[in-house]
Amino acid sequence: MVITSRSNQLVKKLASLSDKKFRREYGEYLVEGIKPVRECIAAGGQVANIVCTPKHEGAFEGAVVVSEDVFKFISSEKTPQGVIACVKLPQNPPREPYGACLLLDRLQDPGNVGTIIRTANAAGFEDIYLVDCADPFSPKAVRASMSGIFFVNAMCCTLSEALSALEGTPIITADMDGENIFAFTPPKKFCLCIGNEGRGVSDSIREASRYTVSIPMRKSCESLNAAVSAAIAMYTLKNNVKEVH
Repeated sequence: MVITSRSNQLVKKLASLSDKKFRREYGEYLVEGIKPVRECIAAGGQVANIVCTPKHEGAFEGAVVVSEDVFKFISSEKTPQGVIACVKLPQNPPREPYGACLLLDRLQDPGNVGTIIRTANAAGFEDIYLVDCADPFSPKAVRASMSGIFFVNAMCCTLSEALSALEGTPIITADMDGENIFAFTPPKKFCLCIGNEGRGVSDSIREASRYTVSIPMRKSCESLNAAVSAAIAMYTLKNNVKEVH
């Protein structure tokens, strides 16, 4: 049986999950594409439903088949991929980090948030504190994370909750006025803070930071994209950690 009505209850629910309000209400989010859905399942994601177009019928056991028109109604992609999973939102209350971690301060672009999560997963920054940021579980952020969201501990929290969890962990803030990151030796365990795309880090985080580092640039360049800066900083700091024997 192929669902052809947009008024179907499951269809309406899945379509609503593009909105943060309904993701919170249902405690679920969307993962789109055959490969991301498979990686989500492999990572232990709690999949509530999978829907697909007739073309992909049989790709996932128990998947609900919907028409192309209905799938386009559910999907937020410009060119829908034909498979979407509805996944339970992980419960990640703020806690002390296990190793090098990230603090994202008021990042508003979901593409930046997702790209940073992708790099964090690659670089081994498993714990990520998101303070007043774009939702890391929005379709755009999930897509930009390239499955990274399934392998990190994304903690959406208040500033006070983040600072409480990070008590005892040195915060290294990336800022234009900091010391050259390439000549900086970080402690073995640290938290890298990346600030808002336009305004940088908040005064409260600046005051709580033990170190401030910057990426040297030519005078003709005013700044780097937040996700690019985060990638450079993550790999540089990890590479420069001085092991204590």
